[in-house]
Amino acid sequence: MTVSANSDVHFDPYDVELNADPYQMFRRLREEVPLYYNSEHDFYLLSRYADVHGALTDPTTFSSARGAILELIRANIDIPPGVLIFEDPPVHTVHRKLLARMFTPRKVFELEPKIREFCARSLDPLIGAGEFDFVADLGAQMPMRVIGMLIGIPEADQVAIREHANAQMRTEAGKPMKAAEEGIDTGEIFADYIDWRAKHPSDDIVTELLNVEFEDETGTTRKLTRAELLTYVNVVAGAGNETTTRLIGWAGKVLAEHPDQRRQLVEDNSLIPRAIEELLRFEPPGPHASRYVTRDVEYYGQTVPAGSVMMLLLASACRDDRQFPPNGDVFDINREAHPHLALGVGTHFCLGSSLARLEGRIALEEILKRFPEWDVDLTRATLSPTSTVRGWDAMPAVIR
Repeated sequence: MTVSANSDVHFDPYDVELNADPYQMFRRLREEVPLYYNSEHDFYLLSRYADVHGALTDPTTFSSARGAILELIRANIDIPPGVLIFEDPPVHTVHRKLLARMFTPRKVFELEPKIREFCARSLDPLIGAGEFDFVADLGAQMPMRVIGMLIGIPEADQVAIREHANAQMRTEAGKPMKAAEEGIDTGEIFADYIDWRAKHPSDDIVTELLNVEFEDETGTTRKLTRAELLTYVNVVAGAGNETTTRLIGWAGKVLAEHPDQRRQLVEDNSLIPRAIEELLRFEPPGPHASRYVTRDVEYYGQTVPAGSVMMLLLASACRDDRQFPPNGDVFDINREAHPHLALGVGTHFCLGSSLARLEGRIALEEILKRFPEWDVDLTRATLSPTSTVRGWDAMPAVIR
């Protein structure tokens, strides 16, 4: 059944207090109101793993073409070509295949020593300082440095680009994101770099994308337009930036709260990849994704009409006991592996998933090598004010 007006089971993505600790409410949504309707913001919501997985793998019914964020779909704004997270097949298929060139196993593998060296440069000066902030001292810089390595952006320019990417995601507490009013950022911040690279080709991904010929969705063989290339680079910079930063922040908090499991990781580094998967499942940086409903569809005896917005509550699905027995609300790096949805599934499965996992693994290895024990100071930790990703702007820790 859908929620009634007098029920106290509710979800509002702009509710700061609820967002701070939402999991008890998520459990109630799964068990009491598996199809929920929010009349204030006019969206439906699915919270069980099977339902969320089913919707994510049905792009014909649940379209991304108007955006994947509630306020963008509601605003019905123009989406520039190349924002592949906001596209459906066949256009999405063409753009994804091109962008996949950035994330070949060889390109990702070659980044490992560079990422490790960056972690060492960030962490070594903090040895003996007694304090370390998982976000400010590592998490906030690392993803953009890695994207910079991948694309070939000079290190001196990366801070400005990171701040620009973050500003696109930020909201005032309790408010929708700016893009709903101002439109999607077209990546002009990268224009000078791309124009320079066009005149000075190199062995990097931007040069490759400048020169690649492909068959587009109309059957025309052509090269990418300058606008498409700007959008591509902007999408990669934004998508790879916030989420990995949040993963590292959550690692600091969750492992401080589970010292026995942290000790296992210190004693046996081979468990770290499993710990990264469990961190992603337990505290997914992207808590929900929305879709435009293209046809009437029925759940739990209720019809969701065509033209509705459906929010898919990934963070709830990732804690569903039906998929993660016996209790999805328990963090356990030794739990039996089951597929989670923190990186999506189907058409929009995260293109940079292997890179995100690599960054998370190396960061955790290098942190644990230097700082095997810590306590977080939640009185100084700050939760990020955004309705699209969930995580920390600051996660200070005292090194023991």
